Amino acid sequence: MELFKKILIANRGEIAVRIIRACRELGIKTVAVYSEADRDALHVKLADEAICIGPANPGQSYLNITAILSAADVTDAEAIHPGYGFLSENAQFAEACVNSGIVFIGPAPENIKIGGDKAKARQILKRKGIPVVPGSDGPVNTDEACIKIVKKIGLPIIFKASAGGGGRGMRIVNEEKDIEQAFFMAQREALAAFGNGELYIEKYFPKVRHIEVQILADKQGNIIHLGERDCTIQRRHQKLIEEAPSPVLNEKLRKKIGEYAVKAAKALKFRNIGTFEFIVDDELNPYFIEINTRVQVEHPVTEEITDIDIIKEQIKLAKGYPLSFKQPQIKFRGHAIECRINAEDPEKFIPSPGIVEFLYLPGGPGIRVDSYLYHGCKVSPYYDSLVAKIIAKGTNRQEAINRMKRALQETVIKGIQTNIPLFLKLLEHPDFIKGKFFTDFVQTMNNNDKS
Repeated sequence: MELFKKILIANRGEIAVRIIRACRELGIKTVAVYSEADRDALHVKLADEAICIGPANPGQSYLNITAILSAADVTDAEAIHPGYGFLSENAQFAEACVNSGIVFIGPAPENIKIGGDKAKARQILKRKGIPVVPGSDGPVNTDEACIKIVKKIGLPIIFKASAGGGGRGMRIVNEEKDIEQAFFMAQREALAAFGNGELYIEKYFPKVRHIEVQILADKQGNIIHLGERDCTIQRRHQKLIEEAPSPVLNEKLRKKIGEYAVKAAKALKFRNIGTFEFIVDDELNPYFIEINTRVQVEHPVTEEITDIDIIKEQIKLAKGYPLSFKQPQIKFRGHAIECRINAEDPEKFIPSPGIVEFLYLPGGPGIRVDSYLYHGCKVSPYYDSLVAKIIAKGTNRQEAINRMKRALQETVIKGIQTNIPLFLKLLEHPDFIKGKFFTDFVQTMNNNDKS
């Protein structure tokens, strides 16, 4: 079976560059789409063809389904890769691709729909015997319904947007008197962010690890996992550092969570690639929380310890190729850590767009950099602040940490501010080195620095 001749990449930044590189290795031509603000972006320079699809505003360009499909049509692209963010988890876009005779490189529209309806996904997987965080069995619509659930599961709780992600539409409630206001604020934020104000409730665990499992699934019904990633180091629900394998899981728990993820994917008839996310409490009890129906920002750490190119596999699966390996063939070697380099003030965390006046990216043993930066490029104020991902691999976790510190110290990006100083502080912290941390680690560390 012949692979695609030409793929359009409906994205920008480092993920667009990453997809172009995978396509080039597979002998596939690429089409870049870009906004007026990204006219000189690296993905535009690297692609075989490029088409402007609108102004800087994402709603008029990278979220413009009609413009993207038109670009695919005029360039004779056979498939569209959505990357992450933008339209990657938009079932309407996936369906529009199918209806236009274009292959959507990602999960089926029905998979995306269930991934976007977190309350429904919880219900289905709970019935299949997969542990989920205690909470509402579906969406909650009134304060009275919330209070009834709180009486059952106890405080604290967290409101979550059914269609949500990225930490938006979420509110933690520690006292019953705050339920009404938190419900209103979460609902308003969810409506603004996703056009859907539906909320559900989960028991809030103050001390948890965030663990996700990478799934690969072919159209023949074969499903495997590529192990877990630990995404516990976060700030305001936004991931900062990811690593694989998790330093907290023992082999028994690692096997159990992997099996849960595969079982969940089979229950949902999942196709292509995705991640099934769990939290693990301080007593090492795992609970399913949500599905991401796209490639993750942090996929490189899994690639580094498995030697499997996830983007290439995603393209092959979309074409209809069966999985080329079975679960017993997946071997994990060494340890990998990723730091998300954002263009932002390292203390105030406000965006820092601008022109890159000088650039030196690190190299040497065990270092990989995924980035769209080049000398003289413009970091736009209109989009996500992620400018690079530095990935370090070692034979063990300590070597990976040492290599990451060395790589961060080598990195020079002038003209914009970045969060590299924060990472150097985190990597030196005794509790991070010991692997003893939870999702509140960054906040706790910052609070201690101020006291």
